[in-house]
Amino acid sequence: MNRFYRLALVALIPAAALSLGVSGAPAQTPSPAPAASASPSPAPSASPSPVASASPAPVATPSPAASASPAPAASPSPAASASPSPAAPPPAAAATPAPVQTADPFGLETTLEPKKVVMVKGTANWDSAFDTLIDAFKALNTLLDKQGIKHAGNSMIVYTSTDDTGFTFLAEIPIEQDPKNLPKDMSVGKSPEGKALKFVHRGSYDNMDNTYEAITNHLDDKKLEAKDTFIEEYLTDPLKTAEDKLVINVFVPLK
Repeated sequence: MNRFYRLALVALIPAAALSLGVSGAPAQTPSPAPAASASPSPAPSASPSPVASASPAPVATPSPAASASPAPAASPSPAASASPSPAAPPPAAAATPAPVQTADPFGLETTLEPKKVVMVKGTANWDSAFDTLIDAFKALNTLLDKQGIKHAGNSMIVYTSTDDTGFTFLAEIPIEQDPKNLPKDMSVGKSPEGKALKFVHRGSYDNMDNTYEAITNHLDDKKLEAKDTFIEEYLTDPLKTAEDKLVINVFVPLK
């Protein structure tokens, strides 16, 4: 602001000087008549020049007002920049499914620890495989319920051999207390132990073929050799869970 006032003052100084020069000129040459004719000619030229120099002065005063208007415009910009910062949480909300997004382990190396189990042997055809497994679990649960023995872990199926028509298996339930008066097809023993690869299946037992095909491809890609047995650990109770809601860990022991 001082700069513009300074420009206005500079513009007014020549105007004042000219006016003083005009008034002083007649005082120095009062007697000669020609001097009177010379003095009018500078007077008209001097009067427009102050007017011309005075007109820029008002033009200079709006310019500060113009420069002042952007300054208020700068205040909304922080407000605009502040609005994105609350908008930052939506990405965080989108990232929340990513933890939800955690994928099931597929081919995770693990070590199986042996557990005391009560088991029953059985054979099944592929067409009625799941029903046969459910019957085996029911028989084990009936025995344990009668003797008041609680489960000490998840139910398991250990496949001991397979062919095109069916398979043989052991249905196992971990326990801490030995049951009494076991039928001939039941016994107490230990679950498999040692190094294995862990895979996860979700959904019905009928879709297990897709999981085992993926497991086979994984073993081929990694050039790994599996033992003849493999284990299914039922994380959801197969007696109480809808078949399409099953969650099963599949363990493949390695040679």
